[in-house]
Amino acid sequence: MNDTEQQVRTALDTYRSAVWSRNAETFMHLYDAEVRVFDTWGVWSYEGAAAWRVAVEGWFSSLGHETVRVSFDDVRIVANPHFACMSAVARYAAVSPQGQELRSMQNRITWVLRTRGHVLRIIHEHSSTPIGFEDTRAIMQRPDPV
Repeated sequence: MNDTEQQVRTALDTYRSAVWSRNAETFMHLYDAEVRVFDTWGVWSYEGAAAWRVAVEGWFSSLGHETVRVSFDDVRIVANPHFACMSAVARYAAVSPQGQELRSMQNRITWVLRTRGHVLRIIHEHSSTPIGFEDTRAIMQRPDPV
């Protein structure tokens, strides 16, 4: 594993812990000022870190007493010293104050990262869920592998 790939893995860990603690400041340190985010929910795209921060802060404040446990599966990283791409299946689980998992969803997430000033930051994030042909509803859980 090269240094850039390790930095991406560290970014995944930071993402998980920042979401769990609802720490928007730490979360936003992952993103470049000019990031473009194609999120799964409600808005076509967020252009720039300021717009993305508003969405993130809204997400964290909407959680009430719940926390969110994020996990990543099937992580794939392609990296060189100044550029990286990561794709994974992300699982977001709402957890009660008593530690009980209340519900969960999965989506596909891709990051494009580049080094600027010796720091690897996300310049593009794309999350999505497939849409069912029969009912045009989002499929929020990945089927078990055959």
